Amino acid sequence: MTAILGAEWLKLPETRAVMEALEAAGGADCARFVGGCVRNSLMGQSVDDIDIATRLQPSATMAALKARGLRAIPTGVDHGTVTAVAGGRPFEITTLRRDVETDGRRAVVAFTEDWAEDAARRDFRLNALYAGAAGCVFDPTGGGLSDAAQGRIIFVGDPEARIREDYLRILRFFRFFAWYGTGAPDAAGLAACERLSAGVERLSAERVSKELLKLLSACDPTPAVRAMAQAGVLARLTGGEADLSVFETLARLTPDPLLRLSVLLPDAEAAAVAARLRLSNAQRDRLLAAVDPAGDVSPTMTEPAARAALYRLGRQAFEDRLLKAAARSRADPEPLLAPMRAWTPPRLPVGGRDLAVRGVSPGPQTGRLLSAFEESWIADDFPDAGHEARLDALVAAISAEPSGTR
Repeated sequence: MTAILGAEWLKLPETRAVMEALEAAGGADCARFVGGCVRNSLMGQSVDDIDIATRLQPSATMAALKARGLRAIPTGVDHGTVTAVAGGRPFEITTLRRDVETDGRRAVVAFTEDWAEDAARRDFRLNALYAGAAGCVFDPTGGGLSDAAQGRIIFVGDPEARIREDYLRILRFFRFFAWYGTGAPDAAGLAACERLSAGVERLSAERVSKELLKLLSACDPTPAVRAMAQAGVLARLTGGEADLSVFETLARLTPDPLLRLSVLLPDAEAAAVAARLRLSNAQRDRLLAAVDPAGDVSPTMTEPAARAALYRLGRQAFEDRLLKAAARSRADPEPLLAPMRAWTPPRLPVGGRDLAVRGVSPGPQTGRLLSAFEESWIADDFPDAGHEARLDALVAAISAEPSGTR
């Protein structure tokens, strides 16, 4: 039997404490690890979350944990989920379930003691893998182990049935392919996603944006994004056709999921898509700041011009615009990016006090003079000296203007 005996998380005293608490109440093999921790261990990838499936009812799970002095949080008892906290680490424990009713967004479930029934309601075969307390792996669908070994993302049972239970599984199909898939996506799964692609429009914006940004965080999301476009899913999310060659180039330049998203959106639709996906204000503002309608930022600009742009835009917007421009022009941004990252924009070296000592009273003229100084200083590439002479010349020039034009 396949096992994950070497997994570090399996040996943690916190992990052992939780499993021992459950087995003390429900007997040997009443609880098994499930999902990502098993899948990632088999695929040699890091494990962040430890999820556990159990035959115990939620009330019995709570009691078992408390009997061993472990914290038990009823995070979703109606759906069978209790969170155990051991040594400060959370473990999500869910009673085995079968679906009674689904509507494409949520499910009504009934508890079961049948591992096969629980596996049958899961999305993909490689996510329906279980491991006992000692690390022995169970594969109720019969295909999860081979899928994990070969990097295949295959729905449990009929793909359309799984998708109709929860349309988010369309996005999860592409997200898991981006993270764990190799070769071409499963043909039957891809075809089902295409036939039911309109279902993504029924999902809450928060679920869609979370799944989409996870997908775009993959090391190389391009094959998955191309498959999404092929299936007609991408256009439903972004509101237009994307230049996937630009996306592919940008994906090689940056791992940033939000910046990768920005090149999938028509510039004119960035605000609308951000609102539709209910991105945070900070995410929305960054998407909008990355739009460069005039194309002023480019890998071929001079360093003085780049310093001026960085100073005016701020580092994040400047770098986002530069990387997008590099992706569109297929130019290397590094010769300009490196010196800009090494440069710290200086603070404006003069202020209202410097004008006051020159007899300029506070008011609109102060703002006008400071703006003129700043523009001149930027145009000369931020010199370190000569500030007093520059300011004197500006004051003198304005003082010489007829009073009606000041």
